[in-house]
Parts: sequence; C-alpha cells; structure tokens
Amino acid sequence: MREDRAWLATKKGIFELRAGGAGWAVVRSSFLGEPVSMLLPPTPSGRMIAALNLGHFGVKLHASDDAGASWHELAAPTYPEQPADAAGPAWKLVQIWSMQEDRGTLWAGTLPGGLFRSLDGGESWRLVDALWNRPERAEWFGGGYDTPGIHSICPHPRRPGEVLVGISCGGVWVTRDDGASWSLQADGMRAAYMPPDQAGNPNVQDPHAIVRAPADPEVLWSQHHNGIFRSTDNAASWQEVKTAPLANFGFAVATDPNDAGTAWFVPGVADERRVPVGAALAVNRTRDGGQSFETLRRGLPQADCYDIVYRHGLAVDASGRRLLMGSTTGHVWASDDAGDSWQQVAAHLPPIYAVRFG
Repeated sequence: MREDRAWLATKKGIFELRAGGAGWAVVRSSFLGEPVSMLLPPTPSGRMIAALNLGHFGVKLHASDDAGASWHELAAPTYPEQPADAAGPAWKLVQIWSMQEDRGTLWAGTLPGGLFRSLDGGESWRLVDALWNRPERAEWFGGGYDTPGIHSICPHPRRPGEVLVGISCGGVWVTRDDGASWSLQADGMRAAYMPPDQAGNPNVQDPHAIVRAPADPEVLWSQHHNGIFRSTDNAASWQEVKTAPLANFGFAVATDPNDAGTAWFVPGVADERRVPVGAALAVNRTRDGGQSFETLRRGLPQADCYDIVYRHGLAVDASGRRLLMGSTTGHVWASDDAGDSWQQVAAHLPPIYAVRFG
C-alpha cells in the first residue's frame, strides 16, 4: 500500500504533504517559523507529537489529536537534579533528536544522551536511569553537536521489551528487559577519527543512523561516520559494507519494509565539507544485502548542488516503492519507483530535519 500523506519537520515548522494526480503538494503548515526537531506522524486515532527546539525558550512538546489541525502543549522531558560531583555535560535537555512509538510506549532520544519513556501518550516522561547511569557514558562525546545524543530508536517488533538505540558518539546499546539493563553492541564498527588502538572501541562509535529491517528484524543497517555497516544477528556483530560507490560518508539510511536486503543511502563528502560528491546529488541502493550497489541520479540535480540529507531526511513507505527525501537547503524529492527516478516536490522550504510518512 502506498501512503499518500507525509510530514516534514523543518527549521521553520511542520509542513504536511499530500500526493494526488499532479504529485506531492504542501497542504498545511504548523508552528510556522519555529524549529521542529522531530515529529511522530498521526496514529489511526489522529494523535501526533511534535518536538520544538526554541533556543532561549527551551525544548517544547506539543500534541495533536486531529492529525495536525490543532495542537496543545505537553510537559517536556526533564532531567533530575545533577549531583555536584557528576562529570560530563550538564543534565539539561538540549534537544529531542528522535521519537518512536512501540506497543503503547513512547520513547524519546535526546541531547545530551538521555533516553526517556512515556506510558501515557507523551503527557509525562521518565528518564531511563539504567542507561543514563552506565559508567561507559563518561566516554561518550558529541559528533556534530557539542554533546552526545540518541538519534535512532529501534524496537524489536517480535520481542516486547527489546529496544536498540544508536548514539553519536556512544555506539549501539540494547535492552531486552524493557530498559532495566543495557548492553553495548557495536562490535565490528570502526572509528577512523580515533587513535588506531581505539578505532574498534564500541563505546566511541558514531553510527549516524540505524534502521531495523521490518522484513527480518535480525537485520540492521547503519550509516556510520566511517562507512556503511550491517548486522544480520540483531547487533551481536557488525560487518562493514565496502562496495558502495562515491563515498562511505553520509547520514541517512532507509530499508525496504518488505525486503531486508534492500536499503538506500545518500553519500556525501565527509566532515567539514558535507556536500554531495562532485556537487551532484545521488542515492545509492543495494538490493542484495550490500554485495552490490546502484547509483541513482535520474531527476536529481547533477551540477552546483550542495544539499545534504540529514539522519531522518530519507523515508520509505509501507510499499517499499515510494520514497521522500528532504535536504538541508529545503529541497524535497519524491520517487514512486524505489529510487529509479525522482521528481522535485519543493525547492524553497526551510532546512528539513525529518521526513515521516503517515
């Protein structure tokens, strides 16, 4: 089933898209002018959650019970009082970077690296102490931000209570008892930005994004700061995928809901440049678990293009055929054929932080 509604979280509000005979079009905006760092699309009942990052005014949460027609404010997650002898970053909410719903539980990943949960639809939140209190957290550090952050939350659809999170820069952590205990599972990842004797340290890895394959939940894909990694044993180990063309750097990854071997990546030039390779936007797709890739360019700008796609800026719908991609310069492209060709949807939106199908 192809989904015909989608939402964009941007630097200046939420924009709702709908697909029709003439393609995708923006039909509504919310929080115009305000940075929206993450959103959850409507549930069947119409419940949406939006996280705003208002700088001086702090992080705010809002909910809608009518699919975005109206909104009301919720209490944002708060950290407990920081002990006087606590090392590391301040225990203060900087940003909600990720949100995920699983079997009635809402999870929120934040900067500075705390995971929160809500059992009442976002009305109240509790810090997951067992992860926050891990001694390994003292080694975590920021990647693109000054502080570490949880950007990926991957519940296991067949195992209630099992959740995997990705942290920049803190590796991959897994709970199998609903958050009561956690294990570090980034073995096989490689951090070239560390001294050689620390490159394999699982606790300092920077997985830019992690997605679980719905078709086979034991399979996970990660776009890492230093390459593409794949696990076929539920994160017990990770293997580097070295066949992707153009570059091993990027942020976004999406996987086909119906085929665990199919995934899409958006390569770029690493570190301080962060632009498409050769100023030409492309998407790499594998259909055989990373053994080979196709580079898809049809309909994407191939000259003077400096768009980068953030971690949450690439989405695939339930059919596995329809994709949406939003960039740092406010461009949106759509594909109805699994990425073989793309059509520009918008060219002048604010920088896009996240794309979500309904």
